[in-house]
Amino acid sequence: MTAERDDPAFRALTRKISDTRGVSCEAYKTRCLRRRIWVRMRARGVHTFEEYSRLLDRDGAEYEHLLDAITVNVTKFYRNAETWNALAEPHLAGLWIARGGAVRVWSAGCASGEEPYTIAVILAETARRAGEDALLARARIDATDVDRESLERTRAAEFPASSFSEAPRALVRRYFTPEPPHRPSPELRRLVHVERQDLTRDAPPAPPYDLIVCRNVVIYFDRLTQERVFAGFVDALTPGGLLVLGKVETLFGAARERLQMLDVRERLYRRPA
Repeated sequence: MTAERDDPAFRALTRKISDTRGVSCEAYKTRCLRRRIWVRMRARGVHTFEEYSRLLDRDGAEYEHLLDAITVNVTKFYRNAETWNALAEPHLAGLWIARGGAVRVWSAGCASGEEPYTIAVILAETARRAGEDALLARARIDATDVDRESLERTRAAEFPASSFSEAPRALVRRYFTPEPPHRPSPELRRLVHVERQDLTRDAPPAPPYDLIVCRNVVIYFDRLTQERVFAGFVDALTPGGLLVLGKVETLFGAARERLQMLDVRERLYRRPA
């Protein structure tokens, strides 16, 4: 099988997936997309794109397994803790003060929910340290993803102990039930609103935002799509708002000129006021 996007069989299959299930296959890097389709082909014992296309016609449930493979995400609470620590103080704390607690956050590509609930914990800790716990109810986190299973898991908000291997134990005890599956406290649950959203096609759910977190998602898109998504993030930020990317991601295109780098190591940016 060829890895080139102009392979007619590959092109026909990805167009079919896009048209049938609304996922923008053309936005993904070809090698990444091809590799993840091949995972499902191998699991089902088929060897050509044409065979797999016919399988999709026969077995509609296979689409769900395929989309899960294409949009697979790996995440944990407080993954790369140094990033969250750099965000919390002084940047997010400063936004909390400036907004009187009414901080609006978008977790774009929320995976199974660990990221938006990590943000919820950071906001709750910010409120607690300021002695303004009651103001936590004014905050909001929009958690979005294109993947069905990810959205279901985020809505369920039931996390195994393994999800907390990088999280401070005191915060786990403070904000989650003691026995697995660990569930967030009611005040955290009220912060997180889950919605399906395709970064490559759909507008931001409810801008403007004070903070957008999108880590290790855009890296799988082609260069033009990355530039378009980054520009959309900038447009969706409030003046003074923050953007956090993954450590291996590079800000491309016009967005780079519109944002101020706050921390090069942690990929933390601010839209100038």
